[in-house]
Amino acid sequence: MANVIEAEGLKRSFGDVEAVRGLDLTIESGEIYGFLGPNGAGKSTVVKMLTTLLSPTSGSARIFGMDVVDEADRIRLRIGAALQDASLDDKQSGREILTMQGELYGLTKAEIAQRIDELSTLIEFDAVDRWIREYSGGMKRRLDLAASLMHNPDLLFLDEPTTGLDPTSRARVWEEVRALNSELGTTIFLTTQYLEEADELADRVGIINKGVIVGEGSPDDLKRSVGADVIQVRLGDTGDSVPPIMEEVGRVAGVEHVERGPNGLLVSVSNGAAAVSPVAVALDGVGASVRELTLRTPTLDDVFLELTGDRMEVGQ
Repeated sequence: MANVIEAEGLKRSFGDVEAVRGLDLTIESGEIYGFLGPNGAGKSTVVKMLTTLLSPTSGSARIFGMDVVDEADRIRLRIGAALQDASLDDKQSGREILTMQGELYGLTKAEIAQRIDELSTLIEFDAVDRWIREYSGGMKRRLDLAASLMHNPDLLFLDEPTTGLDPTSRARVWEEVRALNSELGTTIFLTTQYLEEADELADRVGIINKGVIVGEGSPDDLKRSVGADVIQVRLGDTGDSVPPIMEEVGRVAGVEHVERGPNGLLVSVSNGAAAVSPVAVALDGVGASVRELTLRTPTLDDVFLELTGDRMEVGQ
């Protein structure tokens, strides 16, 4: 398959701060590529460079074979972008926003009317003619997504499209992303803080931390690379006894890592089925108050921990 995005050694600095530090990236036509990382990791800076809104300090990036610096105008005709800081005029209606977007891309009146009709379901049937000031936060995000789709782009950039949305609005955006990809073949570059979102939607995931990609692959491949099951231990009132509990559990055969979570312990083990009973015995041996003990497979958060030494701690 043809490569839609190709970046090599991409860097961007702001004064003495290196926001992106030598990023290499290849995305094929028809992919949903999830770009995962915490706030400040460099996600939005990468998106702004790839959408021609910000010039790289060094390195290169090509979209559909066109250079993001020298051929920015040609690139903009083929991409759509729904960015975090979308600016919508409260004194306009949804229809006026979409009409203006269509006119900017040279669509005819008939084409604009057809696209608005097709995209109105993404917002809400009766909302397209209402004032923006009457929209909820979720409706504004969906209107911004609809505006980015007015010209049927071949490549769509979604920069944290569901941040702050309620579960119903988030599910609606997910449905639209899947439909764009499966029915129209739109290539989608999706940045997100939500581990579940990347796991649910992306064909491949790139994990960025401190301006560099530290891991890449399909969600399943990344989770298998961790090579460990996780025993979640929900503790009762333990007072100051958590450190000795962790020390005792860490001595159990097959336990690879023990860390303190928000509600208890996260115990990484090489063989979950074999380790559950010994871990339970160890907890009982030190008098730990255990409310719940659950065995699960690795998540993308476990992958992030393995690659960076820290957890995402967002979007969960």
